[in-house]
Amino acid sequence: MHLELWPGNVYPLGSYWDGKGTNFALFTENATKVELCLFDKDGKEERLELKEYDNQTWHGYIPGVAPGQQYGFRVHGPYEPNNGHRFNPNKLVLDPYAKEIDGDFTDSPEIFGYAIGDEEEDLSYNEVDSAPFVPKAVVIDDTFDWEGDQLLRTPFHESIIYEVHVKGFSKLQPNIEEEYRGTYAGLAHPASIAHLQSLGITAVELLPVHHFFSHPGYLTGKGLKNYWGYDSLNFFAPYKGYSSDQTPGGAAREFKEMVKALHKAGIEVILDVVYNHTGEGNHMGPTLSFRGIDNVSYYRTVEGDARYYMDFTGCGNSLNVRHPQVLKLIMDSLRYWVLEMHVDGFRFDLASALARELYDVNNLSGFFNIIHQDPVLADVKLIAEPWDLGTGGYQVGNFPLLWCEWNGKYRDCVRDFWRSEDQTLGEFAYRFTGSSDLYQSNGRSPYASINFITAHDGFTLADLVSYNEKHNEANGENNCDGESHNRSWNCGVEGETDDPDVLATRERQKRNFLVTLFLSQGIPMIVYGDEMERSQKGNNNAYCQDNEIAWINWDFPKEKEELLDFTRQLIFFRRKHPVFRRRKWFQGRPIYGKTISDIGWYNYDGSEMGDEEWNSGFAKSMAVFLNGQEITRVNARGQRIMDESFLVIFNAYWEMLDFSLPEVMQKDQWEVVIDTKEPTFVKEGLIYTDGKKVPVTGRSVVVLRRLT
Repeated sequence: MHLELWPGNVYPLGSYWDGKGTNFALFTENATKVELCLFDKDGKEERLELKEYDNQTWHGYIPGVAPGQQYGFRVHGPYEPNNGHRFNPNKLVLDPYAKEIDGDFTDSPEIFGYAIGDEEEDLSYNEVDSAPFVPKAVVIDDTFDWEGDQLLRTPFHESIIYEVHVKGFSKLQPNIEEEYRGTYAGLAHPASIAHLQSLGITAVELLPVHHFFSHPGYLTGKGLKNYWGYDSLNFFAPYKGYSSDQTPGGAAREFKEMVKALHKAGIEVILDVVYNHTGEGNHMGPTLSFRGIDNVSYYRTVEGDARYYMDFTGCGNSLNVRHPQVLKLIMDSLRYWVLEMHVDGFRFDLASALARELYDVNNLSGFFNIIHQDPVLADVKLIAEPWDLGTGGYQVGNFPLLWCEWNGKYRDCVRDFWRSEDQTLGEFAYRFTGSSDLYQSNGRSPYASINFITAHDGFTLADLVSYNEKHNEANGENNCDGESHNRSWNCGVEGETDDPDVLATRERQKRNFLVTLFLSQGIPMIVYGDEMERSQKGNNNAYCQDNEIAWINWDFPKEKEELLDFTRQLIFFRRKHPVFRRRKWFQGRPIYGKTISDIGWYNYDGSEMGDEEWNSGFAKSMAVFLNGQEITRVNARGQRIMDESFLVIFNAYWEMLDFSLPEVMQKDQWEVVIDTKEPTFVKEGLIYTDGKKVPVTGRSVVVLRRLT
């Protein structure tokens, strides 16, 4: 078939169908020639050299090329690994701006730019064609009827985040038709939405859905897969493996239908995005996209030895965010997911790597500046994982305004507190009240802190209280992978047990963690399945376990429903009471001229906490008073926010303590609303008054509500 090739346009990059034909445009600064490769349904290839080159972009327009057309590029230029150039037109490369990618990579030597086994390793040149062994980009029609759908813009301080894996959430859900399990449609299914709504979730944070692949040989050779998806090869195309619709454009349509359904249910969609590195790995990795298009533009290479990559991520390479075109790629991707896919925000994996202008992390870098100036992105949720693996990469508390952060210090401190570590009480008080020591000084609010105790990376909640050590043997790395310092406590027995005392302690500890999380100031986040006691059998690094180890088991015994019910009631308790989700910091003083301030701290004998108690190495208990009459902010209508007042008693000591009510509160009536020694919320709580002491079981929380 003879195809006409017109000059076309530089913009937009990627493939764009206008209803009559398709424009193709590819940025590459150092290439000498670019061929557009079109494939028919039988895999037959037709190559067309793009003659037009403007603004470092090769482009052309082909009339008649319509949605469903598969394509790729062959990029010519110098193959000089020592100078950072790895052009090899024998390797078909993916369009970085492709909106759909069809097929998967074959674990074969053809996908490498160098000849495997050659004594010069990656300095050699592989002339074998990779096209039969790699996926193809697809031209799509991205029109969609959103039926008036808009971003929800749930206020930060009202957010409840549920970190979830698209496949792992619904793969074993018996109430979903089999063809939809483990897909975008499965997450949008009424059974899934009913569960999320029953929990009170306001946002799902999806583990990566950008197109990714499994490392050839490393994982596939062991019969494992890249389950988490943190090796992106494209930042526009939703991963087709999560789509039940395999027709051209089907993955994007199904993703949009999922977003629309979740929005109708009042649930935001946040994407976990990985712009810090790609799946092409280090200098020994395959040539799949960016490496073959323009290696030195897209990647940070070592100064003076461009054969190798700067690696701030532990994944072999770092994207070159200093390059204007790479920064544009990221910004175009972010805007695409907001404007075209209607997502409500982003969680940036290893976000510190994006802020490295040279080698140091700089929170005034071009990346942050351009986001703050962008009218589309300045109004969505921006969440940083505030660390990377490079020197100085741990940046908790140091991100600029508009950003929230995964608060790793919250996770570590709360875990230490409930395993009764010494010298945690003072820091625990900071973490419970929003981490003002991290976020207040630069003008940020309590909701800058994304509070979490568990996440995809690490133990689940059930395993956190059941294992002292990781058990990652199934990963095939001799249990050497994953974090060894988990701050966990098995309650006396490693792993599964039928000891009733150990089991009772574990259940109480789970409730302690959940109550702490959902009553803390800031934004709470839980990981999928924790509410149903999902266990990975001690595996704290299930990145390669695309199986029952990491999927939710919905067929759980009746006794495990207690934690699910407790979690539901706890979340709705938080949502009902604004005193637990303040927008501004506690001031620690009377605000409206009363004798009792907005917050108070007390010892178990009812006396106010002093420096001696805060600095004590062995103190493991305290009571905190939260005054619902002293909330400083007003609601959306300018009305003063009022709430009930609570006394929250934490006892991380291993024996029961009798807490005395503070003298100024002894004439009031205090009703027990939560006691974590009980498996359920208290329906008719005990009432304490007139100096009566409150017994608090070892390692438990009691929450009292003031009645008068």
